[in-house]
Amino acid sequence: MNLPWAATSIRVRLIGWYALVLTVMMVVYAAATFVAVRHEFLEQLDERLHDEFEAAEGRLTRTADGRMTWSAEERHHGEGEATIYEVWSASGEQIHRSGAAAPLPPAALAATSSSYRYETVVANGERWRSLAAPVAIGGHNVVLRVSRSEERVRQELSEVLIVLVLGLPLVVALAGVGGYLLAGRALAPIDHLATEATRITAERLHERLKVPNQHDEIGRLTAVINGTIGRLESSFDQLRRFTADSSHELRTPLAVVRNIGEAAVAERRSADEYQEAIGSMLEEVDRMSTLVDTLLRLSHGDAGTIRLRREPADLGELARDVVASLSVLAEERQQTIVCEITSGVVISVDRLVIREAVTNVLDNAIKYSPHGATITIGVERHGDLASVTTSDEGPGIPDEHRERIFHRFFRLDEARSRDAGGTGLGLAIAKWAVETHRGRISVHARPGGGSEFRIELPVESS
Repeated sequence: MNLPWAATSIRVRLIGWYALVLTVMMVVYAAATFVAVRHEFLEQLDERLHDEFEAAEGRLTRTADGRMTWSAEERHHGEGEATIYEVWSASGEQIHRSGAAAPLPPAALAATSSSYRYETVVANGERWRSLAAPVAIGGHNVVLRVSRSEERVRQELSEVLIVLVLGLPLVVALAGVGGYLLAGRALAPIDHLATEATRITAERLHERLKVPNQHDEIGRLTAVINGTIGRLESSFDQLRRFTADSSHELRTPLAVVRNIGEAAVAERRSADEYQEAIGSMLEEVDRMSTLVDTLLRLSHGDAGTIRLRREPADLGELARDVVASLSVLAEERQQTIVCEITSGVVISVDRLVIREAVTNVLDNAIKYSPHGATITIGVERHGDLASVTTSDEGPGIPDEHRERIFHRFFRLDEARSRDAGGTGLGLAIAKWAVETHRGRISVHARPGGGSEFRIELPVESS
């Protein structure tokens, strides 16, 4: 089931996540700021209480009749201030009090204690911050308490809280607008890339997307898309060539069959002539069947539907079998096949598949070598690789065609290949057979002329 959120654009989702994360961060920041400001205000209030406590302690005196009193300067200084000064006896009786505020609860501190005590008390619904500590006045131990109202602090904290609460939505809204603009600018290259990609069709695979900056993420994505388009172009070209070549290869025998058939029915002929015509037609049909079977085999190989039946096989023995089967063709051309085979090179392969690869390579050497030539086939092992080498004395292969000769239907000499009965698929079959065994096939020029085909296969221990 697709969620509505997943159906929105990347830009909207980015803004949503950005606004959500920013809101959480701002709430945490506002809460931390409020707690820090409140702590600072209370500390300032406590420091002021401490200063007033010390000032009051220095101006508090005891009269001859035992009462506590303040100096005239302190009494004048304290008028109009929201501060309460209280003196309590050791027994808990209030001795003195100054200030117009409502009476506060008794001080809960013993006169014998030696520590300062800060606390918040409530009187008539108003909160007061107080500092109480024992002092000695005229040789008598009493408790002095100084209190100030927290209303001003609470009012200031309320103002800070209002600013934070009202400013949070405004900051998030401004950040969302800015994020929307930034996201649009950041995603603009992707929109441009999508627009450019839509114009590349199967007929325009030669075109490529422009890479504005190959070092950033968009540039790397563009390079990957261009690489994909390049591989598609190569595949389409191969498919077109394969289709055209297949049609061409099938058209020739079909045309021959049609011509023979039309000539045979144009006028009455003898039984021998009809038999000869039918034989020629069957030869062309045979050629077409071979071609179609080979194409099907290659298509199955490309699709990976051919299962290999691996078993230990002596590569030297396999090469000798191929030489024995093709020796008749070599004898017809007065050619000599020399075997330079190392015994005991055993590898795990599908014997029939590898035999077909060696057969196609050796058959190719026989076809293109002149009459009376010498063809050499060798088998040896180098470390973890076993190789089959076929050397001929043919015309050789130009450097620019050494990779293309393994392509399907590729021929260096079209007329000569057709006369020899080739379809241009032998080396393509050999390449598939070797690579499906994780091997490698290559061709090199011989110093004295001709070509050398090398098949290398990995030796797998049982």
